[in-house]
Amino acid sequence: MNNLKKRWGIETNLQLTVIFIVFAITGSASAWLSKPFCIWLGINHEDLGYWFTPIRLLLIFPIYQVLLVTIGFLFGQFQFFWAFEKKMLKRMGLGFLFKE
Repeated sequence: MNNLKKRWGIETNLQLTVIFIVFAITGSASAWLSKPFCIWLGINHEDLGYWFTPIRLLLIFPIYQVLLVTIGFLFGQFQFFWAFEKKMLKRMGLGFLFKE
């Protein structure tokens, strides 16, 4: 745990616990929200067959990104999750989205 706290620049175990809780809530919420989002877009398993799961996973990704920062903000960890988000998107080649 100390290595993770050092790597993320976290001071306390409480902050680390809050961050883990935010990750857990965000993952569950994004998976849960992907179903109504697919229905809203008219994407269903009958039409797409085995392509439904990969497409749903692609839809979960942007939902997860938005929820991560939003839920992090609600838990008072906006700075950590905003930096985490920018770092992750830069590694994925989407760094052009952020001007520094």
